[in-house]
Amino acid sequence: MDGGRGRGRVGSADAKAQREANLAAPKIAGLFRRIVELFKPHKTALTVTAILVVVGAALSVLPPLLTQQAFDRGLFPKGGPNLPVLIGIVSLMVAIYIASGAVSVLRTRLTATVGNKVMSALRVRLFTHLQGMEFAFFTRTRTGVIQSRLQNDVGGVAGVLTNTVSSVLGNTVTVAAALVAMILLSWQLTLVAVVLMPLLVIVQRRVGQVRARIATKTQESLSELTAITQESLSVSGILLAKSFGQQDAEIRRYAKENETQVGLQVQLQMSGQWFFALVQIFLAVIPAIIYVSAAWLILQDVPVTAGTVVAFTTVQARLMSPLMGLLRLALDLQTSGALFSRIFEYLDLKPAISNAPDAAPIRFGAPLGQVEFRKVDFRYPDQTDNLDPILRKVSFNIRPGQFAAFVGPSGAGKTTIAYLIPRFHDASSGTVLFADSDVKALTMESLQQNIGIVSQETYLFHSTILENLRYAKPGASQEEIERACKAANIHDSIAAFPDGYNTVVGERGYRLSGGEKQRIAIARVLLKDPPVLILDEATSALDSISERSVQKALDAASRGRTTIAIAHRLSTIVDADVIFVLEKGRIVESGTHAELLAAEGAYSRLYHEQVAATG
Repeated sequence: MDGGRGRGRVGSADAKAQREANLAAPKIAGLFRRIVELFKPHKTALTVTAILVVVGAALSVLPPLLTQQAFDRGLFPKGGPNLPVLIGIVSLMVAIYIASGAVSVLRTRLTATVGNKVMSALRVRLFTHLQGMEFAFFTRTRTGVIQSRLQNDVGGVAGVLTNTVSSVLGNTVTVAAALVAMILLSWQLTLVAVVLMPLLVIVQRRVGQVRARIATKTQESLSELTAITQESLSVSGILLAKSFGQQDAEIRRYAKENETQVGLQVQLQMSGQWFFALVQIFLAVIPAIIYVSAAWLILQDVPVTAGTVVAFTTVQARLMSPLMGLLRLALDLQTSGALFSRIFEYLDLKPAISNAPDAAPIRFGAPLGQVEFRKVDFRYPDQTDNLDPILRKVSFNIRPGQFAAFVGPSGAGKTTIAYLIPRFHDASSGTVLFADSDVKALTMESLQQNIGIVSQETYLFHSTILENLRYAKPGASQEEIERACKAANIHDSIAAFPDGYNTVVGERGYRLSGGEKQRIAIARVLLKDPPVLILDEATSALDSISERSVQKALDAASRGRTTIAIAHRLSTIVDADVIFVLEKGRIVESGTHAELLAAEGAYSRLYHEQVAATG
């Protein structure tokens, strides 16, 4: 593909520079609000969850209060133990524990369901948005990086999405209930227990900021690792590495990035550990401080019973888990904020090419096979001004049913012209018309439904031949499929396979020959049955025998429709109705094969050079 084919693997230096440029999470306005909005479709489930959380939290603080009663009224009342009262209190405590367990199980199921549905919807939303991005986005972005955003980044926030609502609400209510219980038991001891809490919150915020930065670095490294995996372990990547004996270099590249990832993961795991160790020490020492404080209060004639001290320390111990949970969740939210920012960064990308607000389908009765360019210029959006445009003032008119060919040296702009018609790119200036309408005024769906493309690089899914063919027309009958395959001169070859149309083609169709893949691609286009067919050097990578077979299929595919052929081998387009010759982005000649040969210009030189080269 001239002017737009793959740019090759990004070098390690470029990858490192890119990562260094992205170490800070992107700044997303209203990030918290947007995260909350993800939960809006699940209001009912969240309401039930909230009720269960409150009930569970309330139940969790009742046993310590009953413990006080068990001590003061059951075990050590005046006159000795009161067994009936003690049994009643203990029975109530057991019932509360059973109810609390049941509430916890139901709450976990609800939160897991909501969290995973939100994550699933977010992943589909991101995938859907990427499907609408312009073609150029995918030529400048590594596939592995895109995969990492879909899998690693969305997966990285899975725990937060699953546990956030119940954890925040549950732990908050539990902490609040525990504090109320502690105050009811002894407001003096409560002051002693919570005096250092504000300091812990301040330290937690600082630790969270550090974790967020490390999380961003970790995801960037993971994106690079995913990209290396996708590039190196694809069929094409493996073939390239084996062809040049670079397996060891690929292993070193992967191992180096993997080592970086391990280091970052360790940093992420260790960040905040000293903080939590400090919190645990603080909470563990509190009971001892409470005992001393209770003794001091008793000496000051403040009424503090043994039951109060036992109940207070029990409540305080129960405060540890939800408090630690809130602090950990606060850190997780700060860490996940970096991941959410990366996700929303992609969701906020605006496609450079999309339907205009007033775009309309192709009108009924329009000349579907007509294609026209009027003084079209094209340069890539990121192309610097000191470079010449890819196309310059290109004008031509192809009538319905015509066979038009574009020829010229590599880089002349042939494929760019082909890709401007279905709006894979948009012209920088000038007008591209399809069926007598500016392509920018048409809906992209109606435009692309009427155009079929057979490229040099045939892509087949790792599936059966039948499923690859039905990609063009999911509801196609077996009869329609076989008719298309016969027209594409591939039916007999498919029938000769042991599994026939159920033959699995392998990754990118590598179990088939080049000619077989091309003819299946042609059959797929014939199933679509578009009025305009674009052939992007469809035979240039084939040997002469395969080329003849594919050329017969192309001749059959071209009948009755407008055909635009980007040709490398001029022998394949000698019967074209019109041939356009491009040089440096301009059309320098046009005419039939005979007319161009007689003109003894650029086409004649190209043709005679190829004849001489083939002997």
